[in-house]
Amino acid sequence: MNNSSQTLPGCEGEHILQDKYKTQENAKRFYDKEVYAHITDVMLDFIKKQTMLFIATADKNGESDSSFRGGGEGFVRVLSTKRLIYPEFNGNGVMASLGNISENGHIGMLFIDFFDTLTGLHVNGKAEIVDKQELSTKLTKEEYITLQQTMNLHTQEQITWVLVDVEEAYIHCSKNIPELQKRK
Repeated sequence: MNNSSQTLPGCEGEHILQDKYKTQENAKRFYDKEVYAHITDVMLDFIKKQTMLFIATADKNGESDSSFRGGGEGFVRVLSTKRLIYPEFNGNGVMASLGNISENGHIGMLFIDFFDTLTGLHVNGKAEIVDKQELSTKLTKEEYITLQQTMNLHTQEQITWVLVDVEEAYIHCSKNIPELQKRK
């Protein structure tokens, strides 16, 4: 990620398909120039404006689930260039995503702006469920202060928090993201 190494990140399946479809050079260029191990300033500004997020999780056996999360503008907080946190609100009570996170911390996050910039942001990392009473022990003092300043902005009933340690982040190509219109 952002290096000149000849070995590309990703799984063996990706590498086999890159070879099959002759996309190795594109993939190398993408990983060298587009993929970061942290949140950049551009990404930070983008996340602050988002009201929705799609997450992907999997249980200990690799059975996957994807789900929508939404909230007020900036409901996902960037605590540092390496850490994000978002509130988990009361929903249908199934706890599929949280259950998966409790067994397997890998998470994929996809933010998409369908309205203004028509861009997306992928953030992949390790997630952990953190209850409100644990926040001060799981966050640095600076992260805790950042979160405290905006903690009570939620109008939905909140169950807990999901803390994500960022492993990679990259902007999604906007050429195929449709423009949507907000309901009035």
